[in-house]
Amino acid sequence: MQATNDHQAVLAARRRFFEDGRTPRGLIAEPILRSWTRCAALGLEAAKTPEVAALSSGGLREACERHEQLRRLCRPEIEALYLDARDTDSVVILTDPQGLVLDAVGSTDFADKAARVALRPGVQWHEAATGTNAIGMALIERRPVAVHGAEHYFAPHRILSCHAAPILEPDGRLAGALDLSGHAALPHAHALGLLRVVVDQIEHRLFEGRYPHCQVLRLHSERSHLGTAREGVLVFDGPRLIAANRHALALLGLDWDSLGQCRYSELFGTTLSQLRDGQPLRGLRGREFHGRLDAEAARPLALSATAAGVPARPTPITEAIVLDAAARQALARASRILDADLPVLLQGETGAGKEVFARQLHAACSRAQAPLVAVNCAALPENLIESELFGYEEGAFTGARRRGAVGLLRQAQGGVLFLDEIGDMPLALQSRLLRVLQQREVTPLGGGKPVAVDFRLICATHRDLRQAVAEGRFRADLYYRIAQYTLPLPALREHADLPGLIADLWIRLQAGPPSALPAELMARLAAHDWPGNYRELVSCLRALLALAGPDCRLTLDDLPPALRDPPQPFAAVSTEATLSALAEGAMRSALAAAEGNVSAAARRLGVSRSTLYRRLLQKPH
Repeated sequence: MQATNDHQAVLAARRRFFEDGRTPRGLIAEPILRSWTRCAALGLEAAKTPEVAALSSGGLREACERHEQLRRLCRPEIEALYLDARDTDSVVILTDPQGLVLDAVGSTDFADKAARVALRPGVQWHEAATGTNAIGMALIERRPVAVHGAEHYFAPHRILSCHAAPILEPDGRLAGALDLSGHAALPHAHALGLLRVVVDQIEHRLFEGRYPHCQVLRLHSERSHLGTAREGVLVFDGPRLIAANRHALALLGLDWDSLGQCRYSELFGTTLSQLRDGQPLRGLRGREFHGRLDAEAARPLALSATAAGVPARPTPITEAIVLDAAARQALARASRILDADLPVLLQGETGAGKEVFARQLHAACSRAQAPLVAVNCAALPENLIESELFGYEEGAFTGARRRGAVGLLRQAQGGVLFLDEIGDMPLALQSRLLRVLQQREVTPLGGGKPVAVDFRLICATHRDLRQAVAEGRFRADLYYRIAQYTLPLPALREHADLPGLIADLWIRLQAGPPSALPAELMARLAAHDWPGNYRELVSCLRALLALAGPDCRLTLDDLPPALRDPPQPFAAVSTEATLSALAEGAMRSALAAAEGNVSAAARRLGVSRSTLYRRLLQKPH
């Protein structure tokens, strides 16, 4: 028997599942049956009214601010969808990745009915809270779904006919979901089709300005689809595929796991240079596409900020530290610590990748969609650091801006604050920072009222903070506040597979088909101790890439002077012999300065005349 949405079949399926405890296969669609099974396993009782608690107005406001970029991006599409669906007495809903309703636009009459079953902003609509529903299923199944009437798990939701589709980020992560819900008694034949079109447009716009330093390739088998929301979009950082949309993955037979693993040369036989010259885009399986490359954008749509409050471009993958299995585990543990609202302290040498690791930690935590505000405590002028961090009221000091400034701590509201080189923060400022971390509120300079703040905290330093505490240069109470979870980042020379790391970075830096480094260069690079760590290595590889030219011919002469000649081993000289040679040199210099006068030279050196005579003048030559 074929699965059907017929009302009588659904009621029969409910009796079999909820009353008889049997599987109603064939009476109900398989995705609905999977959802019922998940809800039953959670202990949800279908006959009861679900207990849902809406966020407070302040909590909802914080959630909306955290997802403001998504809301702003979706707003035109939501309004257009509502205009298309207004004749069906429906409501359009936007949620975050966990199913929290952020916005609802639609028919006033139906909105009132929907509110009675908690379909309103501030309420969670994931399965664990509200049972089988389109929003929760779309987020779990990661595809458009429809749930009609009695297919909902809880009986009060039978008045709803819901259609939802997940919104996916270019890297495959969930950005949220879009839902179109109406009364179950009315037909909604085209609702799912409308949703698919609108979500395609939203996901297409998510690429705008996001990858200014990467190659963005747009392709389709039909030329007329280029430039539309149905085109495939692929993003390459060097040769590596790092982002895509669903249409591109479908055209190439790939899945989301291909991101970060697949290379351009494994997908296409046409080089990027040939594509720019107008040649057709040929896939390695013989299929031809119409394709074009984007011109490099000026700036990205950034979610992070620098110490000056200016949007900062995301760190390119080519500059990123290379995570081995141990580092990936450390990143996963640190993200769980951060999500538990505990601070993370990164310690490592200069250039060891502390800032890059912090950005990866932000991307891995639950606040990835919220701002990352990075502050270099060593770079801010000491006379400005307090006002930059805490903000100020109008007229707080000479030169203050009109209407004051909110400060960097408040810019991190709802997101993550990264205090780089915290070991260089002045002592007077450390006490103010400690007070903020304890009280969770910021008081601007100039007597403003305290303002509550909510941010996760990452700190980093190359200094030994324990020693700084012992020497009185760093407050002990602040140290124990920020060092609840300390993560040491190893120096580059300590990497378990340095040749493999160098080879991977070299390939990732190349724009065209990758080529390997000559063996003698690789050996010399792997033998270097890299005192500047990743920063020094990436700069060296970029210089080699510039010198290589199209034929990639490199020799040892292309290396920087510090790497060109292998280090010479020190001669085995005893400490006693070395000190003797130094003493003899000092005596000869003093004797020369005294123009051969032994007594004057001895007085200059602070030794007796007999010692100088014995050690120098009587020494056989």
